[in-house]
Amino acid sequence: MTSSRIRSRGFTLIEVLVALAVLGIAMAAAVRATMSVTDGSLQLRRHLVGGWVAQNRLNGYIARGEFPSIGVHDGTEQQAGMQFAWQETVSDTPNQSFRRVEIRVTEPNAGDHADTILIGYVANVPR
Repeated sequence: MTSSRIRSRGFTLIEVLVALAVLGIAMAAAVRATMSVTDGSLQLRRHLVGGWVAQNRLNGYIARGEFPSIGVHDGTEQQAGMQFAWQETVSDTPNQSFRRVEIRVTEPNAGDHADTILIGYVANVPR
C-alpha cells in the first residue's frame, strides 16, 4: 500500500520529458508561423509601396501635362524608407493621341522579379 501511494503522487521523469518535448515542438511551430506571417507582411508592404511608386510615375505625366516620348526610361526612387528601381516602357498605340506606359517597379539589382507592374495610357490633350 505504501508503494502505490508514492507512485500516485507525481509524474515520472519520462512523462515530464515527453511533455517538454511536445511543448518544444509546439513552440517551434508557433515561432515558424509567426516568422512566416512577418515575411508575408513585409512583402505585402513592399508591393503596396511599389504600387505607389508606379502610380506616381504615371500621374506625374498627367499632372505636368507631358506627352511621354516613345522608348525605355529607368531610374530609382525612395518611398516610405525603401529604395526602388523603376523601368518605364512607353509605346505607341493605334490612336496617335495616346501612349501606352508600362511601369515595372523592382528592388534595385533584383533581376526580372517585379514588385509591381502598372500599365496605363497617357493622352495628348491640348491645354
